Amino acid sequence: MSADIDVLIQGQPVMAILRNMDAKRAVELASRAWDLGIDLVEVPIQSPDAIPSLEAVVRAGAERGKAVGSGTIVTAEQVRVSRDAGAAFTVAPGLDEEVVRLCREDGMPHLPGVSTPSEIQAAVRLGCHVVKAFPASVLGTEWFKAMQGPFPAVTFVATGGIDASNAAAFLQAGARTVAVGSALADERQLDLIAEIIAGRLTTGN
Repeated sequence: MSADIDVLIQGQPVMAILRNMDAKRAVELASRAWDLGIDLVEVPIQSPDAIPSLEAVVRAGAERGKAVGSGTIVTAEQVRVSRDAGAAFTVAPGLDEEVVRLCREDGMPHLPGVSTPSEIQAAVRLGCHVVKAFPASVLGTEWFKAMQGPFPAVTFVATGGIDASNAAAFLQAGARTVAVGSALADERQLDLIAEIIAGRLTTGN
């Protein structure tokens, strides 16, 4: 792989998810995220009409030296599309051995989704030591605290139902990174997200 997913999320407490946006809006919010200090940006491609948005954000990211990932990757075809679009990493809602293998072969770090201890164990067996805990708001902060006991070497990215009002709680519970979506379009939440990023950079956590 070109870079390990752990390297990509190092020092990145927030990841931006730009779902269901046309190319112009996706680039606009990606730029807002980068200006805010969020280097991790994911564009889900759960439907073919989202591919132009991914391609546009990848181009915009290249101009600023930012790595852009593709999300909701559940098929081999989506892995191919992600590679051809220039995605730097991939994200999935679940754990699929074929997707993990294909992403590895194409040099794209992969972030699989998990929600149970068995899925975490399976991910680790496949070489995925950084996983996406989804849906985080349903799992709850106590889930993250509980998983640190049996899986101290696993890194968690909290995704699903995260915004400025609860992001800090998930980080405090043990998530390395939290993924936010609609919060980036909400001016009222941007200052709070900026505070979270600044606080984490200051403490080094």
